[in-house]
Amino acid sequence: MISPLLQTPGAVAAIGPDAGVAAHYGRPALEQRALAAGEAIVDLSSRGVLRVAGEDRLGWLDSLTSQLLVHLQPGDSAETLLLDPSGRIEHAMALVDDGSASWLVVEAASTAPLAAFLERMKFWKQVTVEDRTTDVAVLAALRDLDEAGPAGSPLVWRDPWAAGAVGGITRAQAPRHPGIDLPLRLVLVPRSRLVSLGEEARAGDVALAGADALEALRIAAWRPRAAREIDARSIPHELDWLRSAVHLDKGCYRGQETVAKVHNLGRPPRRLVQLDLDGSESVLPEPGSVVIAGDAEVGVVTSSARHHEDGPIALAVVKRSVAEEAELSVRTPEGQIAAAQRIVVPPGAGPAVALPRIPRLGAVPRR
Repeated sequence: MISPLLQTPGAVAAIGPDAGVAAHYGRPALEQRALAAGEAIVDLSSRGVLRVAGEDRLGWLDSLTSQLLVHLQPGDSAETLLLDPSGRIEHAMALVDDGSASWLVVEAASTAPLAAFLERMKFWKQVTVEDRTTDVAVLAALRDLDEAGPAGSPLVWRDPWAAGAVGGITRAQAPRHPGIDLPLRLVLVPRSRLVSLGEEARAGDVALAGADALEALRIAAWRPRAAREIDARSIPHELDWLRSAVHLDKGCYRGQETVAKVHNLGRPPRRLVQLDLDGSESVLPEPGSVVIAGDAEVGVVTSSARHHEDGPIALAVVKRSVAEEAELSVRTPEGQIAAAQRIVVPPGAGPAVALPRIPRLGAVPRR
């Protein structure tokens, strides 16, 4: 859907998964700084919104997805993944419950397929699934916003990435995880709110930042995004998504066997890295650009942005066998760009030693 905020003076339309909202409003670096300082709001109204209601909703969603959801209280939020039977990621959901319904924020391309899947899985459960994208919009900020939700009271999803979710782990070994700098909030509002928000922005009462500003901060925080980082082979371990979206001590769900096997016994075949790119040529590689070590193709860029402090940066998924000290470059139509890797998921990320272990499905306890 096309956002009314694209009528704001200076707005430049985003492309790709953020199509329909503004990439920026004419001052991308300043917008990014304002967002990082908690002073700006981002229009994410291109994202899909599903409402799942009914008394069985939490237990039902818990049985289908990777996060422990049954104990959520009104106002609580979580992140969860829908995996295929082989443990590959199909959908990622930001979920906030209001006491009578669970609201799911998903990528635009996931909205219809996920709604259709949930409809097929209802069976005799007391649940209803509605696509509310046409009347509910998503705003983002790095602070709490006092905004009325679809039912009147505020409805805010608080991203667990910053601190990590209970029941998850992080493979990253950085002394200070950069996710701390991304206390993301997603706020659900009536779509009509976008019109008045534009009026406030034009009057100077509200600061707007484009979707590109949030992308840059997300990349610097090593935060995976379904529309960018996952492909047909992605499993949560490769992207460090056990940090926020997988509970390692919950009941059976689709794909759990792979989660348990890779966590306990093996190493993911690929790993996420941040790339600090050579900015001397002012070239930013597009997602899908090939990452090279020596003469070998070892991965692909999944996201890229110009960060207001770090310059050109990217996330990439590379083969686990790529050495941490390897000199990398990215192939672009303008030539190769030198890239220094920051390790997100280490090559030796498993088997787990000092981390919680979960049993394989069907395992017989020893006596």
